[in-house]
Amino acid sequence: MSFDPEAHQVAPARWFDDLALGEIFRLPSRTLGDGNFTAFQTVSLDNHPIHYDVAYCARRGLKGPLAHGLQVLSFTAAGAGLFPHQIGDALLGFIEVNAKFLKGVFPGDTLYPALEIVELTPQRTTGICAMRATVHNQHGELVLDGMHRYLIRRRL
Repeated sequence: MSFDPEAHQVAPARWFDDLALGEIFRLPSRTLGDGNFTAFQTVSLDNHPIHYDVAYCARRGLKGPLAHGLQVLSFTAAGAGLFPHQIGDALLGFIEVNAKFLKGVFPGDTLYPALEIVELTPQRTTGICAMRATVHNQHGELVLDGMHRYLIRRRL
């Protein structure tokens, strides 16, 4: 039996025309620890004490260091779930993102990100898929609400 690396797929390939409004792509939950904060500080170069200095945060009435908003947004990356594996080569690009940060996220919080298709805009050979990005914490509180837009090839 011969092996074809092109046939080695995580999920069957889909195109823009195969997507449906209301589809939800849940991403793995994760509990934030000190390592997450340290790693993001290293990558972002953000050294504001609100993100890593426990005493500074306590003096401001916070229960601990506050996760950087971009760190919380990064947990909505579609690549953490099945969406890009299903779209495969039809995915041309991640073209837009916006987010509102609604509640603070602290060490020990568990986050539950999800992407829901809320708009499909067909074009001639491509389409734009708009996905609502949400992150809830372990208490069921919405801590992030945003939007992603992806450019995807149509099946021709």
